[in-house]
Amino acid sequence: MQEPAVTPDLVLEHGLSEEEYQKICEILSRTPTFTELGIYSVMWSEHCSYKNSILQLKTLPREGEHLLAAAGEENAGLVDIGDGLAVAFKIESHNHPSAVEPYQGAATGVGGILRDIFTMGARPIAALNSLRFGSLDDARVRFLFRGVVKGIGDYGNCFGVPTVGGEVYFDESYSGNPLVNTMAVGVVKYDQVARAQAKIDGATVMIIGASTGRDGIHGATFASEDLSQESEERRSNVQVGDPFTEKLLLEATLEMIKAGCVHGIQDMGAAGITCSSSEMAGAGGTGMEIDLNKVPLREAGMTPYEIMLSESQERMLLVVQPGREADVVAICAKWDLNAAKVGFVTTKHDKLIVRKDNKIYAEIPAETLVLGGGAPQYVRDTEKPAYIDKVQAEKFDSLPVPQDLNAVLLKLLATPNIAGKAWVYRQYDHTVRTNTVVAPGADAAVVRIKGTQKALAMSTDCNGRYVYLNPRRGTSIAVAEAARNVVCSGGKPVGVTNCLNFGNPYKPEIYWQFKEAIAGMGEACRIFNTPVTGGNVSFYNENPRGAVYPTPTIGMLGVLQDVQHATTAWFKNAGDAIVLLGDDQEEIGGSDYLAAIHGKISGDCPQLDLQQEKVVQDTCLATIRSGFVNSAHDIADGGLAVALAECCMMNDEKKLGARITLPAFQRIDAVLFGESQSRILLSLPQSKLPALDEICDSHDIHCHRLGEVGGERLVIDSFIDLHVDELSAPFHQTIENCMSEIV
Repeated sequence: MQEPAVTPDLVLEHGLSEEEYQKICEILSRTPTFTELGIYSVMWSEHCSYKNSILQLKTLPREGEHLLAAAGEENAGLVDIGDGLAVAFKIESHNHPSAVEPYQGAATGVGGILRDIFTMGARPIAALNSLRFGSLDDARVRFLFRGVVKGIGDYGNCFGVPTVGGEVYFDESYSGNPLVNTMAVGVVKYDQVARAQAKIDGATVMIIGASTGRDGIHGATFASEDLSQESEERRSNVQVGDPFTEKLLLEATLEMIKAGCVHGIQDMGAAGITCSSSEMAGAGGTGMEIDLNKVPLREAGMTPYEIMLSESQERMLLVVQPGREADVVAICAKWDLNAAKVGFVTTKHDKLIVRKDNKIYAEIPAETLVLGGGAPQYVRDTEKPAYIDKVQAEKFDSLPVPQDLNAVLLKLLATPNIAGKAWVYRQYDHTVRTNTVVAPGADAAVVRIKGTQKALAMSTDCNGRYVYLNPRRGTSIAVAEAARNVVCSGGKPVGVTNCLNFGNPYKPEIYWQFKEAIAGMGEACRIFNTPVTGGNVSFYNENPRGAVYPTPTIGMLGVLQDVQHATTAWFKNAGDAIVLLGDDQEEIGGSDYLAAIHGKISGDCPQLDLQQEKVVQDTCLATIRSGFVNSAHDIADGGLAVALAECCMMNDEKKLGARITLPAFQRIDAVLFGESQSRILLSLPQSKLPALDEICDSHDIHCHRLGEVGGERLVIDSFIDLHVDELSAPFHQTIENCMSEIV
């Protein structure tokens, strides 16, 4: 099997710089083979090596009392929740594949993140997502939106994991480059945690799961370059998923881990066999030898290059405990899966050696391929974008206040960013496994841990517009709001996973945004004691029209010690008092109101006092744990008026109005629609107000009594007076009506 000669043009085609190629030649002390060039190209791609981000990521808080695995150490973050249980959770992107093949791109994104969870021995109990698209007025965007949602729904539903939460945003900046971030959460007993390691000399290496084909070759490098007109021709770089095989792989994997057959295990995601073999060997400080003649293939004539770089789905690389090979084969046969012995671990050298037909096609020091090892690490040039000072300098004192504030509220409720997302989550099975306590549509999802009193609260969050206007503070707000959502649902935040979606890092303005965002994330996570357990960096989210808004999506995990504390956002009882925790700063910069009503994406994003935010959240959690709060809802997109409208109409069983009296104010539009941070709406029985006052006094926080629940109208002083049905129609029908049109 004759491989092509490695030439400068071939090196360039593989996305390697001249400097990187020279470093490869120095490592090998020779010219690489074609297969070795392919291996280095994927493992040193941005997607696998984080070469332009890892030095920044190392500045994030990555230690905490509940952490059982350091960031980047395992396939997913691992958090101790007591009683011998741990939670594995992670979020990743599948942006580029979804841009060219939305259904399979999104579906395989779900499959990949689920494998990251059960590779650690954890059974997935929930999936979430964070999605970004262009304007729904665009037929192409509707095609992408429809395909992505169906891909997520079909894969999760067939696999049998409840998709319980997430977020969907629409903005022109995402028109040519949608963002598809998928998150999964699983539970595992301490003594059944599996590791991505290869330390035992002579241990057998096996591939289990599906056969290997040509799909997804160079998927990692495809994800490490800007989208262009030619990207539509790269559909072969998109993997094809099979959720039914994944379900079998889940059961087989957990069974063999429980049976003690597994020494080390790694999902074959980006870069396939290449990544899993080199990372396990590199982590163990050992070598690994692979015979490609033994790899189960589904296509004839595959070359070593193709086999090593294939990203065919539903596969695992397994390092077997000595003497347990027959047990692995038997378990895989039971679940109708391949189980092939393809190699072995060795302590005699530290290389990844790849053979086919008794010929060596690759012989590479494993550590030089892995994240944090020999892969390049760069800090790029930075330059503050010129637009930042310009947009932040804009003042709104002379901006006219609309006369008809009822109309403003209705228009905001009809904007796709604020409107209800039932069209999306109705396609997801959120009840499978019967553990879902709080379903999609609330501030955060809540899932009980069967056999205990505990539950998990989980949320994804990021306002890309805020980060565009102020990358550092906007990212801090993303962390704060994700934590606030978890707290409003009754959970204590314990850890963060992130998916950092940015443009081309070689552009100084983009890298400046990235560095600022990392700084803001670190500041917030330290205040909330939520270490960063891992995640994903997705650069090159650009197309010929420009970069997406910088979008550092935060996945937040919270723990409820008692599932009875699970709390939802909507009003429950007529006569309940409505109370506001926190203070309004009367800000409209960066708000949905400013964008939708005045057509401006400008100003600074809202102010944020992280210490005050922590106090507000601690107070809210204390009131929920006291047992007298009937609802809790954070004030975010659309401001106070939108939050009140949501509290009125989100209860499917009983829609209730409210009558509100506002405190003193300067600008009524800022009070109603401004998006000041660190504010939470509570409803509770009137008789419990003294108890609430006592908790607020102990936390030294303001508590404003706004009014009470009741009737069928939302009345806010003399400014807003609308029937709940009038609020409900635009909120529930906007996306439904838009997506009912023929694409």
